[in-house]
Amino acid sequence: MGEFTIIMYGRKLILLLIFTLFPWAVQSSVRIVSPSTPIQPVLDHSNIGDTVFFRKGLYKQHDLIVRKKLVIIGEGFPVIDGESKFEVFIVTANDVIISGLQIQNIGRSSLIDMAAIKLRNSKRILVKDCRIYNATYGVYIENCSYTEVRNCIIKAVAKDELQSGNGVHAWKSSHLSIKNNSISGHRDGIYFEFVTESDICNNLSFGNIRYGLHFMFSHHDTYSHNTFSENGAGVAVMYTKDVTMLNNTFYHNWGDASYGLLLKEISDSKIENNIFAKNTVGIFMEGCSRIHVSRNTFKENGWAMRIQASCDGNTFEKNNFLGNSFDVATNGTLMLNLFTSNYWDKYDGYDLDKDGKGDVPYYPVSVYSVISEQMPSTMILYRSFLSTLMDQVEKVMPSIIPDLLKDDAPRIKKWNL
Repeated sequence: MGEFTIIMYGRKLILLLIFTLFPWAVQSSVRIVSPSTPIQPVLDHSNIGDTVFFRKGLYKQHDLIVRKKLVIIGEGFPVIDGESKFEVFIVTANDVIISGLQIQNIGRSSLIDMAAIKLRNSKRILVKDCRIYNATYGVYIENCSYTEVRNCIIKAVAKDELQSGNGVHAWKSSHLSIKNNSISGHRDGIYFEFVTESDICNNLSFGNIRYGLHFMFSHHDTYSHNTFSENGAGVAVMYTKDVTMLNNTFYHNWGDASYGLLLKEISDSKIENNIFAKNTVGIFMEGCSRIHVSRNTFKENGWAMRIQASCDGNTFEKNNFLGNSFDVATNGTLMLNLFTSNYWDKYDGYDLDKDGKGDVPYYPVSVYSVISEQMPSTMILYRSFLSTLMDQVEKVMPSIIPDLLKDDAPRIKKWNL
């Protein structure tokens, strides 16, 4: 077989692959580039709907602006290197697909947010199956809609908050889908600000300096089936309404100011079927209203929940509390929230009528949690004979714990969640 025949056969295989993945590209041209090809002229001179196919290799090219509808895909993860000075792709067009690339070594700047892939004022963008290493910002989404980031590995080795950015950073956008990604080593794994009607699903966000996921002023969003582990703090949701949080795992977010889930000024939201395990605080709530917390498991946390007195109208039902140092702590005596039908492993009541509910209420706030809330230094005596004695005396003569914070129908057997 001659050399020309081999080349033609290889190109036919490439075309077949492209047309299988993107059927509408049959009407378009395919432009094959190699590391020696100047990429920006190819992007500029391609027709709308064309495919730019990167052969495997190392490309030291940067600030590549995509101004029209294109499919940009790679063979065997070609490497586009920003040389720790530049950003790589800047997309300003609609209907762009970027797939199968490895983008690495993005620069840092105090003037602009430099990203491996920056999407700006665009619609219907798909970034998938990419590897992004050592980027200040991985995928940066600004004023976009109907955009998806999926099946990507986004990994950095940030040392501090000031010198780092976020894995997926979204601002002033709507109808985003962030799913099936692995994100680590950034300031925040995923950051949403003024982002609405969006979905974060099946991501692994771990080892980030600040939060695995950070919401600010982002309404009507859902995040589900994600795992947030070993971050500075797991997830922070702030100044937001109508957020649905389902089937997530918050694991081992540990430190003197760490939370599995931090909620501040949140309203009309759901937290259901999640697992909070081995966090300093499972859920911390401040200024929250009308949140339904149901069918979650709180296991081996320092505090399962810390609910500030500024919270009201929240419902906590059918949750399991297992092996936590403190089940609930609060900084006030007035409690305007409802606890019902939860399983508490520390409950030592009885069920004479065998209806599955305890016959006496359970008060989940221990006397020592009240004292430590006011004087944190007393934690040094926790699990001592003194703390045990104080809890037993409080059960006989209650005087310190808030008597309105109680579960009137504690579950006798653990919920099967």
